[in-house]
Amino acid sequence: MLGRVPRQGGASRRARDEVLPSADRRVGLPTGERQYHIALAPGELAEYILLPGDPDRTARIAARFDTIELERRNREFASVTGTFGGLRVSAVSTGIGADNVEIVVAEILAITDRPTFIRVGSSGALQPEIGLGELVVTAGAVRLEATTSFFVHDRYPAVASYEAVLALVEAAERLGHRVHVGVTATAPGFFGAQGRPIPELPIRYPDLAEEMARQRVLNFEMEASALLVLAGLAGCRAGVVCAVYAQRTSGAFVAGEAKDRAEADCVETGLESLRILAEMDRQKRAASTERWRPSLWNRA
Repeated sequence: MLGRVPRQGGASRRARDEVLPSADRRVGLPTGERQYHIALAPGELAEYILLPGDPDRTARIAARFDTIELERRNREFASVTGTFGGLRVSAVSTGIGADNVEIVVAEILAITDRPTFIRVGSSGALQPEIGLGELVVTAGAVRLEATTSFFVHDRYPAVASYEAVLALVEAAERLGHRVHVGVTATAPGFFGAQGRPIPELPIRYPDLAEEMARQRVLNFEMEASALLVLAGLAGCRAGVVCAVYAQRTSGAFVAGEAKDRAEADCVETGLESLRILAEMDRQKRAASTERWRPSLWNRA
């Protein structure tokens, strides 16, 4: 005798009820305002945002805030919102790589209104005159990563907001940090993707660092071009400042207290740049203009 077919109820029904359909089947994510990866909802982020890579760096950024209204962590995405120098600001870690930046930027854009992004990261210098612990502000980036190719033409440039570049340079100078400005190369990995030899693996471009250096690229890192391209497409400002942890021409690497100082210099430059950008925005509103220019500062 055949057994009975179980009724559709109880645990089966509860499991079915917990499936949240996506508004767009191509997305394959549950609906709702709280974002799937960063676990944040509208109103929980400021419009001025630092993007560190390291989740632990977010806590060190938060230690500099005057007040903290929110702290959250989901996977490698650690977030904090508070005030710094009277300005409401946030920090959201991206983790490592351009693919992670795509996730963070996309989800932040869903819950904010044209935010300003400043990446505060680490990098390896490719020019001999750049010392360990010094800062590099990215004016534009070589797109060695592949993530942005899913959004733009392969020859599309990754360019920083001129306002963000000016604010970062001004912030570094105010704070007394040595800063370099120029082109960054964004690699899709840390070892072979930056020409570092791996004894167990073949390297396709062993001379990549030297080639980038000949083209006057200042530094290697792994996130800048993704941020600059995606923010630009969304009509948002974005800038990048990185501390130099490695000097690729000599093989030197920063460590201990020197590394802590380099990170601190980078973070405080990023935070100060947000305050400068907020002041630029006030000056633009007062002048009823969309673009900041030096004469607005002189007028203020």
